[in-house]
Amino acid sequence: MGAWVTALSAQASDMSGWLLMGLPGAIYLAGISNIWIAVGLFIGTVLNWKLISARLRIYTQKTNTITLPCFFEKRFGDPTGLLRIISAIIILIFFTIYASAQLVAAGKLFESTFGIQYKIAVIIGAGIIIIYTFLGGFLAVCWTDLFQGSLMVLALIIVPVVAYFNIGGIGAIREAMTHSQKSLLPQGNGVTFLMITSMMAWGLGYFGQPHILVRFMSAKSLGKLRESMTIAIIWVFLSLAGAIVIGLIGIGMFDNLNAAEGEHEKVFIYMINKVMHPWLAGIMLAAILSAIMSTIDSQLLVSSSALTEDFYQKAINKNASQREVVLIGRICVIIISTIALVLALRPDETILMIVAYAWGGFGAAFGPLILFGLFCRRTSWQSALAGMVTGTVVLVVWKQVGLSNQLYEIVPGFTANCLAIVLVNHFIKQKDKKVLKQYDEVIEVISVKKQS
Repeated sequence: MGAWVTALSAQASDMSGWLLMGLPGAIYLAGISNIWIAVGLFIGTVLNWKLISARLRIYTQKTNTITLPCFFEKRFGDPTGLLRIISAIIILIFFTIYASAQLVAAGKLFESTFGIQYKIAVIIGAGIIIIYTFLGGFLAVCWTDLFQGSLMVLALIIVPVVAYFNIGGIGAIREAMTHSQKSLLPQGNGVTFLMITSMMAWGLGYFGQPHILVRFMSAKSLGKLRESMTIAIIWVFLSLAGAIVIGLIGIGMFDNLNAAEGEHEKVFIYMINKVMHPWLAGIMLAAILSAIMSTIDSQLLVSSSALTEDFYQKAINKNASQREVVLIGRICVIIISTIALVLALRPDETILMIVAYAWGGFGAAFGPLILFGLFCRRTSWQSALAGMVTGTVVLVVWKQVGLSNQLYEIVPGFTANCLAIVLVNHFIKQKDKKVLKQYDEVIEVISVKKQS
């Protein structure tokens, strides 16, 4: 893929419905103190492009792999297939949770826009998404992401600018925040070190997101990746800034949106309907659907690949025809969408909280494996497997016992993964000569590319 498609596809599939609904809603509820989420995400985006993109592009070409589970298997020289199988299972589980968040966002969008019942709205959204995903493969999804990402950033710039002048400027926002006991600056004992750490830790998740990392693998060349990095960083900065401003303006524009019923996450929808002409409002509302679609189609395709490429073709039917593989992939899409639909019909958490769990799951399970795989020559497959399992278990347990209220579960999960890899590496180092030679060749290519 070219520079623009790679950049906007990676970021549009990253910034789902939570960017236009979840993040503005969080800012609306707590004021600027929740800005640390955006700060962590921006730093994570920059580091992901700077540290991971080029190396992963070279390494996956060297190992001839197109999915993350296959890359882990070949990079660490796993003869058992456990790394591939377990990572594929993790992808299916957390993408199902992630997809449910997108269906919740679609349900809220259709409910607010068309005045239909939430459950009916979610079912309609699921039907549209399944049909849409069936219509195209990975390349089609990436090209549509280009246009969807462009529409998203336009909406995030245009709507808050119009709303700002509509409400009367910074003075009206300050007055509303004072009235609601919020501040334009983080202050008081409400913001603790652990809270800031939790919010900024969102950035750690970038190193392990399969639907983002696969975009790096598909880039046309390293030169295109450098262009993509600049485009992506600018896009993310504008998008995050727009989402924050929407939340702040929403405080001055809407009184007491019911947080218990998730009304605060509709602040962008309400703002569009209030300040935009109906024809323009329709286009801006379509940007929210673009954010949802650009993420969920990528997640469903990656999940489909995990089942067909990493499990079915290698463990069940090695001689499966292309037609059979496509059929199995589509069945996978339907199954994941159906489970996600059931979860979304009666969501126990907000869009942001659902996304946080899935995002943290991928970050804790895969993030350290990507980092050690690309930067640590002697990492063995036993170390990688121990780290992945440990990180995932710690994250799930931390969440289930309720400790995520004190510290975002990605922090202990990511840390436990790293510690497990380091510990097992101390006793079991990589000894496979083919794997070590492959690593050295990749590093040599990187050095030559840097010099040129």
